[in-house]
Amino acid sequence: MQSESQTPVSNKTLWAGRIISALPVLLLLFSGVSKFIKPPMVVQGFAHFGIPESLLVVLGILDIACTVVYVIPRTSVLGAILVTGYLGGATATNLRVGDSCIIPVALGVLVWLGLYLRDLRLHALIPLRS
Repeated sequence: MQSESQTPVSNKTLWAGRIISALPVLLLLFSGVSKFIKPPMVVQGFAHFGIPESLLVVLGILDIACTVVYVIPRTSVLGAILVTGYLGGATATNLRVGDSCIIPVALGVLVWLGLYLRDLRLHALIPLRS
């Protein structure tokens, strides 16, 4: 809840945060759903990473669950933490096989930037201005 001494986030800042948050949300949901559909490209990607195909659905559920928790305003901070952990695993997996980790790291940055812009609670925890 917002205290009376806090000024609300401006509409421009709120919408900027929502738009920035939309990109990782859409990509994570697409990624999660693709793990259920199991197109050949996803199955081959998992083989490349050394992850058994049997884990596709489990990781798809985890992907979508973390994203949903992030999208709900009351649980968005917890969701950002969960998504960061999920993306940390993706980063480690990419690095382990020598692939670029730019996409999962960039998505993690966008998750937190979008949340920072739309949630004043983070301004108190992460004061970028004094």
